[in-house]
Amino acid sequence: MKLYVVSGLGADFTVLEKLNFDQNLEVVFLDWLIPESQEEFLHYVKRMADRIDDSQEFCLLGYSFGGIIVQEIHRVKPAKKVVILGSIRSDEEKSHLIKFGGYTKIPRWMPERFFNDNSTIVYTFLRKLFDPKNPRINNYFRVRNPYYLKWSIEKISEWKFKKIPDIIQIMADKDIVFPIKNSKPDYIIKNATHLFPATKPKEVSAILHEVFKI
Repeated sequence: MKLYVVSGLGADFTVLEKLNFDQNLEVVFLDWLIPESQEEFLHYVKRMADRIDDSQEFCLLGYSFGGIIVQEIHRVKPAKKVVILGSIRSDEEKSHLIKFGGYTKIPRWMPERFFNDNSTIVYTFLRKLFDPKNPRINNYFRVRNPYYLKWSIEKISEWKFKKIPDIIQIMADKDIVFPIKNSKPDYIIKNATHLFPATKPKEVSAILHEVFKI
């Protein structure tokens, strides 16, 4: 069975490279697409979903913003199982900071130059949120197109979604991006930050083997 995987905001699959998947799964990584100018979120989701072959059963796995994307894909092309890592199952689970961004529309009005490599503002903020003590954190952020980053942060802050039954949620107990206190996850990774797929791969892999038993 194919398992389609979407990584986190601005991240390639380096952050997930230490995960071990069941040998019965054919893992297919879906790279981020660069949004079209003024592209609506659902149109973008459909473009991501276009690369999925739904002629046979498949599963979905998403990390962080990728967790939001795979849930939206699930509404377009239903999967047999959907697992989210370090992500949320509804807009009610957002942190106060993200909700504030949605209410005020601040991300929408932030200049695009804030998101380019010459600006340290956004990257410094993201490092503090994700895991300020991890020396490899910059290695995980490989997708640095300024428009993509700005667009994605806008969509996260404005995302409205009702919880879908049976979405399997795995979270870290020290995640600041998506605080565990706002959710009731199925699995909790102890003593871990938002980067837990990279820092606690054995624990995460054991859960994934259990979840994706075929």
